[in-house]
Amino acid sequence: MVGAGAREAIVADRRITGLSHEVIALLVTEVGPVWQARHEARLSDRPRRRAIGAGARFKLVFVDRLLATLVHLRHGVTHDVLACWFGVDRSTITRAVGEVRPLLAERGCTVESGVRLRTLADVIAHIGTTGQTAIIDATEIRVRRPAAGRPGRNRFVSGKSKQNAMKALVLTDTRGRLLFCGETRPGGCADITQARQAGIVDLLADTIHLRILADAGYQGLGGQTCGQVVTPPRKRRGKHLEHVQWLMAHHDAARFARSSARIPVEHGIAHLKNWRSLARHHGRREHLPETVQAVAAILTAQQTVSRTSAAAIGAGRPR
Repeated sequence: MVGAGAREAIVADRRITGLSHEVIALLVTEVGPVWQARHEARLSDRPRRRAIGAGARFKLVFVDRLLATLVHLRHGVTHDVLACWFGVDRSTITRAVGEVRPLLAERGCTVESGVRLRTLADVIAHIGTTGQTAIIDATEIRVRRPAAGRPGRNRFVSGKSKQNAMKALVLTDTRGRLLFCGETRPGGCADITQARQAGIVDLLADTIHLRILADAGYQGLGGQTCGQVVTPPRKRRGKHLEHVQWLMAHHDAARFARSSARIPVEHGIAHLKNWRSLARHHGRREHLPETVQAVAAILTAQQTVSRTSAAAIGAGRPR
């Protein structure tokens, strides 16, 4: 078990976990009881061979399990290193990360105090209620190459980066605040196919007056969503178009303006990639969707607390 002094150092230094002590305390308060309830439920589901309270005590309490998971997600530290740091066996760290990571993923993206978006349907409903403009994009995360001879091995090869990757769908608002991150697909899946499989066309069929900005990879969704997904104009080709200078200038200006309006989603993706587990995923590919949602939940919680603190400080200043 890590000493109390080391635990305090981890919590106090934001560089280790990427989170302030307020957010860590919030996670302990919210996730701790859920973890305890699920642990007791697992014990009650199997026949007991010992009396209640018998057996070895935990070498890793929940706070240490949470801190180990946060360090693993933030810096991509291996389980062996964390086991040496916390003074336990490697299997204990693996079990701790496997238990805490899904609990973090279930929290959803925190957009403001008390409002969390867990599914794409929640995001569409939130945008429709608040009247905001959302921005959609996909980000690729490099993963381990499937073993030779395994079926579907080529599905993970990205047509853009020519590397083995998986693709996550990202939605932000016009200020770059994360609204959703998930619907992970193999890297060979096209952006528009990923959005269709996520059900965005069906979700937008029941709404009106929404506006979601997208890049050229989503061209075609505008017609399926009654113009609610806005994409750049298609490239004009033809041997006589170079003689119409004003038309080409207008076309390039429209594409540049649309690209500039989508910059916030790139900033949102950059904040996600600051977590090393999403910069390049070295673990099992089936754990990546859960990891993506967990990092998004943690990141948005920290951003929400930071905005609330900044607003409180600004309100307390004399004018």
